[in-house]
Amino acid sequence: LAPENCVSLNVPAVNNPIWGNISLSIRAQEVKMQKILKLLAAGITAFARSIDGNNMTDEQQDALALLCNVQFEINCFKKSAIRPTLYPKFAELCKASSTPPPTLLFGDNLPKQVKDLDEEAKAVGMIKAPTTIRSTVSRRQHPYATTNRPRYHTDRTAGET
Repeated sequence: LAPENCVSLNVPAVNNPIWGNISLSIRAQEVKMQKILKLLAAGITAFARSIDGNNMTDEQQDALALLCNVQFEINCFKKSAIRPTLYPKFAELCKASSTPPPTLLFGDNLPKQVKDLDEEAKAVGMIKAPTTIRSTVSRRQHPYATTNRPRYHTDRTAGET
């Protein structure tokens, strides 16, 4: 399997607090993605072991880079699939990270990340101007608004066509 010095080839699991709160359909999708990532990691490892690291051609370097990028993109896709189940203030957890996840999809320090995002949301809430009810009501459409005009035409006399 993956060499010890290639931590990014490990298939990260979803952090337990998040795993316990996602729907069964997203869990099933996550399990399928983990299987795909394991196969991809095995393929990358086999390819990397079959070439000489000191004498790699440009094509071999490109192939290895592309395969590793596929793995990164799948991990990003896994996060984006989980994003709708999180509170909006924690959506930042699902952003693509330039550092590969070590063993857990959302990193090993999830409680600290959640605490930092919560504090950030509170700080933004103190800075941001509150939305008043009046400002939202004025933008609504009123298709059946009552006006002072009559509902029917009053200029015509009975019997005219």
